[in-house]
This record gives sequence, structure tokens and C-alpha cells, in this order.
Amino acid sequence: MCRHLAYLGPPVPLAGPLFDAPHSLSQQSWAPRDMRGGGTINADGFGIGWYTDGTPVRYRRDRPLWSDADLPAMAASIHSGAFLAAIRSATVGMPVTEAAAAPFAGDGWFFSHNGKVLGWPDSVAQLALPPLLTLEAPTDSALLWALLRTRLRTGMAPGDALLDVVALVSAAAPGSRLNLLLTDGTTIAATTCGHSLSVKAEPGRVLVASEPLDPSPAWQPVPDGTLLTATATTVNLRSVES
Repeated sequence: MCRHLAYLGPPVPLAGPLFDAPHSLSQQSWAPRDMRGGGTINADGFGIGWYTDGTPVRYRRDRPLWSDADLPAMAASIHSGAFLAAIRSATVGMPVTEAAAAPFAGDGWFFSHNGKVLGWPDSVAQLALPPLLTLEAPTDSALLWALLRTRLRTGMAPGDALLDVVALVSAAAPGSRLNLLLTDGTTIAATTCGHSLSVKAEPGRVLVASEPLDPSPAWQPVPDGTLLTATATTVNLRSVES
């Protein structure tokens, strides 16, 4: 499966969580600790979405994170107080293209999915219209983003939008792994449904990640079946069933 992370707080170099941390996202691309559901590495693409003075910027590629020789220096030069990054392990049968790599983006949001919709695409065929016409790629993650974006555009709160999509897809495809991660640069919303997530909350900053990036005791696991919502100063957890 994939790996992702999101940060809110004082501006920091993107290189920290991407390359410099002891268990950085780069290391997780070739040496992940938890690949439940299949796969051994996360080498099928990557992406980073960050905010510069409130403006979203995205960088995606269809190759392993470790193979981009220019990215470490670029990431060290970019400081941001809000970003989302992801590495991809493509489900068998789904394309390895730049358009299929998270984060998906639109309307100021960045989105990532760690998991798998079981029975894709037949299990969720009835959910695919009208979102089918707006899919960035023929993948389960792109459909989840289309469903989520539709709800966000109605003004639904990000946490409620995630819960609605999780409930809808879980009913159509029971047993799907739906770890979803969303940010607009001021809030983070995430679900744990079938895979791991940890949160590190410190004064004025919060970092959530599929796997802890370092051995700090500040990292706390987020229980399965949880919705996490956070700002730079607050973290709230609730059951996806409530």
C-alpha cells in the first residue's frame, strides 16, 4: 500500500520529513515497516503538495521518490507551514502514471489515499457517475477524490465529507482499506480504516504520517476506525461510526 503524511505549523523545509528524518518518506518508499494488504515497496510514483503564502503548489512524478536526483536540494530550499506528501504502491491492474499519484488537488485542497477499494471497479460502479467524468486517472483513489471533492464543494466540513465517503464506499465494497488524508493548508482531516496512522502533536505544530518518522515518544498511534481532525494547535479523534 501507499504512505502519506501531512504537516501544519511554523514553516519548515520540506526536506525534513521527505529525506532527513530517520524514517523519512524516502526511506519508507524502499523500506516500509507495514505493508499489510500486499506489496513490498512504494515505488510507483510520489507527490508533494505545499502552500506558499496560501497558494497551493504541487509536484508529482510517476517514478520512485528516491530516483529524483534534483528533489532533495529542491525540498531543502522550500519552506512551508502546510504540506501533504505521498508515495505510491500501485494496486495490480492500475496504471503507473503521474496523474495517478497523490496528492490529488483542487479548490485549494490536497488529498491522498492509503489503501484499496476491494472489487474495484465493479464494486463501486454504481458510485462512478457523475464523478466518472472528472476522474484524473482510472484508479480507486481518483474516484475517492472525485466523491470527496463533490461533497467539499457543497460546503460540507472536511471531516464530515471524509466520513460520508468512507461510509458510502464501505457499504459498496466491504473490507476496503480507506486511510484518507486531506488538507487545505489550515486543517488536516484523516481516517484510519484498515491501515496505520500516527500523529505527533507539539506546541504550535502537528504532523500525521502513515509511519512515525523518528523514535520520538511524542508519536501516538491513531486507532483503526478513527476520524482525526487537526489544526496546528488542536487534535481531535472520533470514531468513524459515530
